[in-house]
Parts: sequence; structure tokens; C-alpha cells
Amino acid sequence: MKLALATLGLAASVVASAAEPPPVEHFMRHATYSSARISPNGEYLAIGVDRGGQDVLTVLRLSDLSLMKVNILPDEKSVAGYRWVGDDRLIFTATRKVGSFEAPAGTGEWYAVNADGSQPRPIIFYGNRGASQRGKNVGNEFFSLLDPLEDDPRNVLMIANYARSADGAGTELVQVDTVSGTRKVLARAPKENCSLQIDEKKQARFAICGRARDEQGKYDPNSDLYRLGEDGKWSLVAAGSSGKQLGVSWTAKDGTIYAYESDRKAPPAFGTIDRATGEFRKLFQDAVSEVEGVVISPSDDKALAVITAAGVPKVHLVDEAHPDAELYASLAAAFPGQMVNFSSATRDGRKVIVTVFSDKNPGELYLFDRDSGKARFLMKSREWVDPAQSATMRAFSFKNREGMTLYGYLTIPKGSDGKNLPLIVNPHGGPMGPRDSWGYNPETQLFASRGYATLQVNFRGSGGFGKAFEDMAYGQWRTGIMNDVIDATRWAISEGIADGERICIYGGSFGGYAALMAPAREQGLYKCAVGYVGMYDAQLQYKLSDTGESADGRRYLDRAFGATRGEQDAMSPITYADQIKLPVMLAAGARDRRCPPEHTEAMFEALERAGNRPEDMIIQSGEMHGFYGVENRVNLYSKMLAFFEKHIGPGQRVAAN
Repeated sequence: MKLALATLGLAASVVASAAEPPPVEHFMRHATYSSARISPNGEYLAIGVDRGGQDVLTVLRLSDLSLMKVNILPDEKSVAGYRWVGDDRLIFTATRKVGSFEAPAGTGEWYAVNADGSQPRPIIFYGNRGASQRGKNVGNEFFSLLDPLEDDPRNVLMIANYARSADGAGTELVQVDTVSGTRKVLARAPKENCSLQIDEKKQARFAICGRARDEQGKYDPNSDLYRLGEDGKWSLVAAGSSGKQLGVSWTAKDGTIYAYESDRKAPPAFGTIDRATGEFRKLFQDAVSEVEGVVISPSDDKALAVITAAGVPKVHLVDEAHPDAELYASLAAAFPGQMVNFSSATRDGRKVIVTVFSDKNPGELYLFDRDSGKARFLMKSREWVDPAQSATMRAFSFKNREGMTLYGYLTIPKGSDGKNLPLIVNPHGGPMGPRDSWGYNPETQLFASRGYATLQVNFRGSGGFGKAFEDMAYGQWRTGIMNDVIDATRWAISEGIADGERICIYGGSFGGYAALMAPAREQGLYKCAVGYVGMYDAQLQYKLSDTGESADGRRYLDRAFGATRGEQDAMSPITYADQIKLPVMLAAGARDRRCPPEHTEAMFEALERAGNRPEDMIIQSGEMHGFYGVENRVNLYSKMLAFFEKHIGPGQRVAAN
């Protein structure tokens, strides 16, 4: 199949000349869209638009991209989780942004509206209503969308969770009418703390029931898989305690059940479950990387390929015989060096929204029409970015001091030979679960535009490499993880990438912790440090953070930090203030509940007592765990760049080739 590209739609704007780097605001502006979905009949395109502190839902007529409706929620609530219900109706939920390092917090409210803005309805809401609305009132249930039932113009399937005990919640499958708001319970999970999956007939079929503790009561997430039989009874298919953990992801239109199987050590295998026997059949497994994504056929929901991402993402076909495998291969070939995936499709699969991105390209949307065989350009996520002027993100791997292979990314300034550069070491947050990934990163692109290379290493504990690798981080924040960060820094020096006399370290959340702890561990290696919304005192985290509010959260902290006061103090950067002898800058959100600003204030005071008063501290009003406001972000990064310039600059401003 030969693919034709039609460059129609929104054109890219002219960017600043390469000789003078773009202003900080160029990198801090929010993307035009965060996601997009085509309506089942192909008439409309719904787009989630990020306005910083609030996301809105925009509906366009696909034929000419004319504006139909902008849906804005009151009280600065954001639109999220939107899906089409039938051909011209949408359902969406409300969230509140709690910081760029944390997922938005759902309010529990759900709304529905037609594409043209007519028939707006609150479907799930809390509080007292009149007698006619009483059937839609919600008590202690929390609803999430499971399936929009695109062939049904009114109803959707939702999951309702409700508290049953201090640590447990019940789960129901509920049919919800998006016009009247009436609800009907269809099935109940077999025990507490479950998620439900439906089959191709849209009936409840599987329950994945989790628990956060092991047999000794310590924090260690695990799950069991149950199946609902035709007799209406649940039966256990796989017990996580047996050493094998099985989880169902989705069921295709032909009844194929896709799942993951894990030994809770290595990266899980991706495959299918035999409907009759419950036996798992492996389609793919990588020794290093978990499956980061799946390419799903837009015509029948079958898995075409899986994506792994130890370094630059790789696509592995799992169904070469499927007709859509050829379509995907043709699309991928049309965008060499970039990642391509199907985003959404019409009911008949004839029109498909295709996403394209790379380390230089922030993202683009195309509309592929099977009838014409053409992919029509729709829009760019950041139209002001010229990929030709963007820096390159290279994947790398090295062996740490223990002989363990670690993976990461280097963003190299455009036009540079990649040698003897001033370097910013940027540990990610978490540390258990999150990871750094390949793709356009506004932050590292900003640093590159000023001549700095940026190093990001997926240290032990990072997600995407299997549970055993993730579990290695518990109790190892000050020791093992810092060894990995320090070893990656020394690797960059030994490879001639970094100028050993011009290296700073900067990070947010756990990265903020690392930015203060690594210099305490390895004095002289870094010339300056920036801690952003960081955790610096274990005792403050127990007392003031939202993590410390729940029993499971405290169990997590006990396992991560150590259960004794001595262990907790030993892993806290504030304990080592007198050993942090380099210039420091600190920043925090005044409303941060994950790593409250008291951490930053206490760290500032401890450094001041030790004779190393930080050069700057920002406690930003209105912001939480990571800044959203463009003005606040511009202020933060402008000060950060001046700080770097002072200590490892002047930044190399390299003209484009």
C-alpha cells in the first residue's frame, strides 16, 4: 500500500531565527491539544485543549475544522475522560489540576452534551437536588467510564466504586442514561478493591482484584483475576500470590481476550487468554522493557503490534497477517524516525485519526481515509515549534558500579558535536513507577536552546523495566538510586559528552530530592543544584503530605523510607545540609499537598544554618505539585537559566547547520 499525504489544515507558524534562541515562553506555552477523538460517524472531532490551569473540550466539524462548541466547566474545573456516545453526543468528567508532576484529581462529576452544545446534562453529581433530579444524586460512590457504547445513542457503561471498609471499596458495573441520568446496576465484583472488564457483548466478564499488602502486612501491590460464568458466579482464574499475576486489558470484537501475565519480577508478557480453559498464550515479551503501548486495529480492536521503550521506542508486530498491519506499516514508513499510532476511528473503521510524534516533533494529527488512501494533515500540538530547529534526544545505556545495565536519554543542542558540553543532570520524579521517555520535552529543549546538554537516566525503581527493577528502589533512595545518578553523570564525563567542570543537577518531586542528595553524596561533582517541589524531610512527609493521610500511604512510606526514625532521618537530605556545599536554588508550590512547601522552607533554613544560604527560593502562590501557569513557569525557568548561566555558563548558543 502506498500512502499519499495531503497537507491541509492548520499551517505551522514561522519560528524565531536559529541565531537567537526563542524566548522562554516559547517552551512554556501549553500545547494546542492534549488528545483528540473522531465521532463514530466521522462528522466531528473532539479535542481536549490545555489552557494551563484548566482543560476545555472543543468540538470541530471535521470537514472544514470549523468550531462547533467549546465546553468550559465552572470553578476552574477541567474536562477529562471524554468519549463519544453515539454519533453526536459526548460524555466527560470533571477534574482539578493538582500540579504538573501529579495526575489531575477527579471531582467525581460527569456531564453529557451534544456536539452543537445542545442538551447539556449533569449526569453524575453530588449534593442536594430537587425531587425530579433526586435519582441522579450520588452518595459515597465514585464513577468512572468503562465503555461509551458508541452504537447506543444514550447509554454508557460505568464503574461505580463505593467504600465498604477502611481499606476496601465495592465495585459495580452500571448502565447510565446520558440524557435522563438514570442508572441501572448490571453486575457486582466478587470482593473489595476490584476493577471490571467486559466482553465483546458488553457484559461483565472479568474482575481484577487488588490488594496493597503482602501476607506480612507490608506494602506490596498484588492482584487476583476472577471470571464471571454464564451461571452468574465468579470463579478465581489466577491468584497473584501463586507467583503469576494475570490481568485482562480488553476484549476485541471477535471475542479475543488480551491480557498481561507477570511473574512479578521480569517485564510482563503480552498475549491472549483462552476463553474455554483460561490458559494464557504469550504473543510477546521483552527481557528488558515492558510493553509501553499497543497498536490496535481501528476496524476490529485486534492487537497489531506492541511498543517497547528501553531507549528509542520500537514497534514489534504481533499479527502480521491482519489486513491493518499493512496499513500501519505504510503509515509508519511515511514518517521515518517518528512514532505513529492510531488514536481513534469511526464506527466502520474507514476514517482514522493518526498521531505522529518524535523527539523533535511535539505531535501532529492526521486524518486517514481508507477510501481515498490519503492522510490529511489536521493540526500540530505546538504549531510554533519547528522540528528542524529542535534538539536531538539520544538514547544511551551503560553499566553502573554494580554491573547493572541502565538506560536513559541525552538531549544534545542542535549543531553541537555532542562533546565537552555543559550538562544538566535531570533525575525524574517518583521514584518508583515514573520514568523518562523518548519524545519532545519542552524543558530539555529549553536547556538545549541555551547550549546545555541534559542527561536523564532511568535509575533503579523507574517504571517500564519490570517489577523487580522497580522494587529495587525501596529503601535505596539515598544509596542505590543516588549511585545510579552519580554513575550516569560520571559516564557522561568519561564519554567526553560532559565538561566535568560544568555540571549542575536539577529535578522535580523525587528529582528535587535527588538534586540535593546527590551533591551531598558526591561533593564536587556538581557545580550547582536546583530542587523543585522536592521532598527533603521524611518526618514532614509523614505529617503533612497527602501520602501520609492513608494507612496504605504510610505503609508505602515505611517501605520506601524505612520504618524506623533512624532510617528515615538517614535518607532525608535535610540531615546532610552541612555537606551540601554547592550553590542551591529552591522552588515550591504554595498549595502543594504531595510535597508541601514546608519541605522547601525547612531545607532553606537548614542550608542557611550550615552557612550555605540558597541563592534563590520561590514559593509560588496558587501552584501545587509542579507549576501550570505560563507566567509562573516562565518566571521559574528564567531564574533557573540565570542560575545555570552563573555557575556553568556561559551557555553555548550554537547556530543551526
